[in-house]
Amino acid sequence: MKRYLDYLWPIIGLVAVVWSVDLLWDKLKAEAGTDAAIEALLEQGSFWDNLRIVATRIGQKIAVIPTEAFFHAALATLVAYAALAWYDRIALIHIGKEKGISWFYIAVCSFVTYALSHNIGASVFSGGMVRYRAYTAKGLTAADVAVLVALCSFTFAFGTILLMGLVLLYEPEILRPLGRLSSRFTIGDGAARLIGVGMLAFVALYTIGSWLKFKPFRIGKFEVIYPRLPIVARQYLAAPLELAGAAGIIYFALPEQGNPGFMIVLGAFLLSFSAGLLSQVPGGVGVMEAVFLAVMPGMPAPAVFAALLIWRLFYLILPLVISLPVVLAFERAQLKRNTRIAPPP
Repeated sequence: MKRYLDYLWPIIGLVAVVWSVDLLWDKLKAEAGTDAAIEALLEQGSFWDNLRIVATRIGQKIAVIPTEAFFHAALATLVAYAALAWYDRIALIHIGKEKGISWFYIAVCSFVTYALSHNIGASVFSGGMVRYRAYTAKGLTAADVAVLVALCSFTFAFGTILLMGLVLLYEPEILRPLGRLSSRFTIGDGAARLIGVGMLAFVALYTIGSWLKFKPFRIGKFEVIYPRLPIVARQYLAAPLELAGAAGIIYFALPEQGNPGFMIVLGAFLLSFSAGLLSQVPGGVGVMEAVFLAVMPGMPAPAVFAALLIWRLFYLILPLVISLPVVLAFERAQLKRNTRIAPPP
């Protein structure tokens, strides 16, 4: 049975990609063909001709993005990755291992971790390997790193639930367009608000549990300590800051005309990014774009897709390019260190 389960997520991911790319292509082609002349070309041309037309339209949308929008997107990226470093710092404080590990070391480790995991996928495992190599070099045990990875993942989930709850409470109509993807996703405004209230109730219960100082949860010799209020307070700040920064990249890259506002963009980002993570597709390619476009039907698809490309450039591609030399330098330093301390044969 386990042998078949090992193939389940890759199959689900592949189906999600094919389905998403098909939806995405239809949406882009429809938007690119809003002009009668271009629509005629799309109907008569081959797949490669259509691809060229669609790519040209997207390129035109990128070309008109103002310089200050790129500057603001870069600042939003810095905010997001600074908050991600705070995730690690919060987890280290929780396990009592923050002393002796500088902010710079944490920031570099976090940056490399997320640069790799966001692009590779399976973030818990890919990110866990980077953190294991980095933090065991600072004296942490495998159990410490496991708790650190789990708390960082939960901090992200906590922020997503908190912000999505607020978005659904104030902008419940954001879920209406999802019904176009499938009738199963049809959710009314009232139901959307109830979901939002449920999410905020979970956040409240988690906070109350911290306030009441719930006892540690034990699994054999492994102990999970419930985060205390100072940790939860930091999570309330770090997680929304990171998610708002990441969504801000897209918001600044979108054209002003027809822009629905930051709350809608934030909600669309939370839905699409979460869908990409759940699909286990590296970078959520195709899945994220399909969901994001579905949530924002009021804006031209080429303009939205151009903004998502800018997001991928700033949030995924550039961090990956920067992180690879850092990984090589770290491993080289570790190799030299192990060679120096190795006993003679």
